[in-house]
Amino acid sequence: MQDSPVETVRRATVLLRWYPKDWRARYGDEFAELLISDLTERPRSWRRTVDVARNGLVARLSVAGLGGAALDRRDQARASLASLGCALAVFLAFGIAMWSQLTIGWQWSDPDTTATRAAMVVLSGAMVLFAGLALLAAIPVVGAVVMRLAHRQGQGLVRPTSLVLGCGAILIIGSRHFGNGWPGTGGHAWAHQGLVPGGVAAFSWASTLFVSSYWAHPSALLSFPAGEIAWMAISPTAVIGLVIGATKSVRRLELSPRALRFEARLSGVATLGMLVFLGGCCTWVVDGGPGPRDLFHAGAIDAAGLVAMAAAVAVAHRAVSHARRGGPWMTAG
Repeated sequence: MQDSPVETVRRATVLLRWYPKDWRARYGDEFAELLISDLTERPRSWRRTVDVARNGLVARLSVAGLGGAALDRRDQARASLASLGCALAVFLAFGIAMWSQLTIGWQWSDPDTTATRAAMVVLSGAMVLFAGLALLAAIPVVGAVVMRLAHRQGQGLVRPTSLVLGCGAILIIGSRHFGNGWPGTGGHAWAHQGLVPGGVAAFSWASTLFVSSYWAHPSALLSFPAGEIAWMAISPTAVIGLVIGATKSVRRLELSPRALRFEARLSGVATLGMLVFLGGCCTWVVDGGPGPRDLFHAGAIDAAGLVAMAAAVAVAHRAVSHARRGGPWMTAG
C-alpha cells in the first residue's frame, strides 16, 4: 500500500531523528530527500529501518567521542572526556548507593566474612580517590569558565554553569537535610567503626536514596514519609541536571592542550579506580554473605547495579581510548 506524500515525509522525518542534531543540521535536508525517494519506491522495508538506525547510532557515538568518524582533535578530546564524565556519574550513582549500604551495616556490627571487610576497605579507599580526582579535574575547568565569564566571553556557558550551580545546591542542601535520617545513627561502637565518618556516610546515603528496589514495591514505598518520597524523585533529576550542565560546559570550553592532557591522564586513573571499585562490589555481592542480623545482605538492586556499573566502565574505557587519539599533542610532554 502506497503512503500519501505527507505520510512519507513524516516517516522520513522520524527516521532522520536517529541521527544527532549537528549531523541533521549539516546533512539532514539531502538525506531526507534520499529517504523520501526510497520510501516512495519501497514503502515497507525493515532492512532500511535497521540500516538507518545503525548508522544513526554510529553518528551519535562519533559526536559523543566514542567512535565512528574522527572529530577535530580538540573536539574529540572534549567529547570523549564529557562522555567519560557521564559514564562515571552513572557508575557512582550505583556505586555510592552500594557503598552506603555497607556503611550502614558497618556502623552497627563487625562483618563476619573477609570478603565484606575487604570490600568495605577497597570501596572506601576508592571513594577517597574519586573525591581527589574530581577536585583535580574541576580546577582547570572552573578556571577556564571563570576566565571566560570575567572577560565577558561566556556565550553558551551561562546556562550550563547556572544549571550546575543550581542542581549542585539542591543536592547538597537536600542530602544534608535527609542525611539526618541516616539508619546508621546510634550504631553500637566496635573496633573499626570509624573507618568512614558518619557525616560522610549519611550524606552519601541521602544523595543516592533514589537507587532503591522500593520503586518496584509501591505499597512499601508509600509507607515512607512524603518528604522522603519527594526527595527520591527530585534527587535523580538534580543529578541529571548537574551532569548535563557539566557536560555542556566541557564541550563548549576551549581548554589548552596542557589542560586536555591533564584531564586525559586523570581520566585514565579514574577508569582504573572504577575497575577497583567494581571488583570490591563484586567481592561483596558474590561472597560477602548477609552478615550479622542480615546487615550486609546484597539484594536484586545490587546485582542490577553491578551490571550498570560494568557497562559504565566499558563506556569509560572507550572514552579514554578515544580521548588519547586526539593527536600527538595529547601525549606530548
